[in-house]
Amino acid sequence: MSRLLLPHHDGSDGYVSHPAPALGETVSVFVRVPAGTRVSRVHMRWVRDGEPVFTSAVVDRRDDGGEWWRAEIEVRNPVTPYRFLLRTAGGAVRWLTGCGVTQHDVPDSTDFRLVAYAPAPAWARDAVVYQIFPDRFASSARRPAPDWAVPCDWDDPVAAHPPLAATQVYGGDLDGIAQRLDHIAGLGANTLYLTPFFPSRSNHRYDSASFDRVDPLLGGDQALIRLSEAAHGRGMRLIGDLTTNHTGAAHPWFPDEPDLYYFGDDGGYESWLGVPSLPKLNWGSHELRRRFARIAQHWLTPPYALDGWRIDVANMTGRRGAEDWSREAAVLLRRAVQQVRPDALLIGEHAHDATGDLDRNGWQGTMNYAGFTRPVWSWLRAAVLPFDDFLGVPGEIPDRDAGALVATMSAFSAQMSWRSWTASWQILSSHDTPRIRSVVGDAARHEIATGLLCTLPGTPMIFAGDELGLTGVNGEHSRTPMPWSRPETWDRRTLGEYRDLIALRRAQPALRHGGLRWAHAAGDTLAFLRETRDDAVLVVARRAAGEPLRLAGLPAGIDGENLYGGADRLKVGTDGCIEINGDGPTFQVWSVRQHQ
Repeated sequence: MSRLLLPHHDGSDGYVSHPAPALGETVSVFVRVPAGTRVSRVHMRWVRDGEPVFTSAVVDRRDDGGEWWRAEIEVRNPVTPYRFLLRTAGGAVRWLTGCGVTQHDVPDSTDFRLVAYAPAPAWARDAVVYQIFPDRFASSARRPAPDWAVPCDWDDPVAAHPPLAATQVYGGDLDGIAQRLDHIAGLGANTLYLTPFFPSRSNHRYDSASFDRVDPLLGGDQALIRLSEAAHGRGMRLIGDLTTNHTGAAHPWFPDEPDLYYFGDDGGYESWLGVPSLPKLNWGSHELRRRFARIAQHWLTPPYALDGWRIDVANMTGRRGAEDWSREAAVLLRRAVQQVRPDALLIGEHAHDATGDLDRNGWQGTMNYAGFTRPVWSWLRAAVLPFDDFLGVPGEIPDRDAGALVATMSAFSAQMSWRSWTASWQILSSHDTPRIRSVVGDAARHEIATGLLCTLPGTPMIFAGDELGLTGVNGEHSRTPMPWSRPETWDRRTLGEYRDLIALRRAQPALRHGGLRWAHAAGDTLAFLRETRDDAVLVVARRAAGEPLRLAGLPAGIDGENLYGGADRLKVGTDGCIEINGDGPTFQVWSVRQHQ
């Protein structure tokens, strides 16, 4: 059966009357039941004070596609899980949860969720994030290198491994970023995310030696003020990077204030993954909590006016042995941020599964390596790969088909609310990974990856240089200086595709605010719909040429106009099915809104 012929619900605006409700509010939730599925009864099961409650749904309306069933749910608890029980005229029973339609019972962890905690700011739904590693983006002035650094010319090769990996300094700074805002704006990105700008003894600055000032190598506090004013003057947002799990060993707190860290009786101390230069912070300390609340607030207020934080290794913050202060840390930082900037964003880094730490009044989303990066890499990877691990998993990147991509994304999205999923940053590569071009191997598959980044739910995050086709075999090697002086090395085709796909996302409300229905996922071909009440687009991605694709279940009388990469209009077969040729690799988008 076509996936479009299955009953469907997600937490988007088209299926939930108010996705950000207050406690005590009553919310309407809807199930879309396509014509011909013979569903005769629908019950909604929701959990109130820990106990399941069943409510009968009623048919709210009918359209060309089938019936819309409605049920009412009281938001009694901060997180209210719910699911649907479907009965057919023939007596079959099905569950509809975040996993989709199943014939068997599934755990409550896959339930849909209404969350009464404060949502991510409204602007985040329209954000396209551009990640900048400050030392490698652009330089405005040459400064003397510190004693720990190996000074490099801008076009010198980047070392992929120690001892040079953390010590090469190319001289990028914050004023250099401000001077290149035209490039970022021209790309279509509207939110800058800077890796740490605090003083340290490395080029990555995750070993902070202070949280009270901007590194003089980057231009100091005044340079951050100038960048903030320049970005905000263009209508852009600016996100900082805060390391809450550890500091550098050069930080004045260490070792003079041992209560802020984990010291043993023998004078030894805990550190991040055993790296001595990164002593681990003890979130059991109330003094540490007080200081981090102040730090988070300080940089969000004028004259710096950051628009939020990405929290480094949020998955490890507050966790050590039998102690787990992770939720306390996340809630404290969320409250501190909200006190001074209710419209600020708080994103927690998790390199694996973040679902247990979301929807808890802390992190509003995650860097979605597990639910986006891994499945996209696995589907689009090059045939021969030089990488010796798969984002920390031993062995090369596995070769998986489109069905596995959808299964992976669905497994993770089912474990969190729709709004946490859409606030999370979807990533093709970052300063911690190989470059997407090196993963997929060529420009054609890079285009498909970029297309998925811009059309699937979630916030696109672009690592500076990906749009030029830069390469890198690991996180260190990927921190490539932007080749401003060598424009002949830019992949102009890829740059144009990024611009066009970001512009498409901006022009189509369904790509930013719509729900998601998977239409087809097998082998080399993936297809899905993004839909709002008034707008719908069909996306088809092929990693290789194959058989033509036929899709049933789309409503009659659709527009069928091509928006990107395909024939001018969709072809409709004599049986009413949509037909799409087997060309590939290809990425194609059509409008499928119905004619009014």
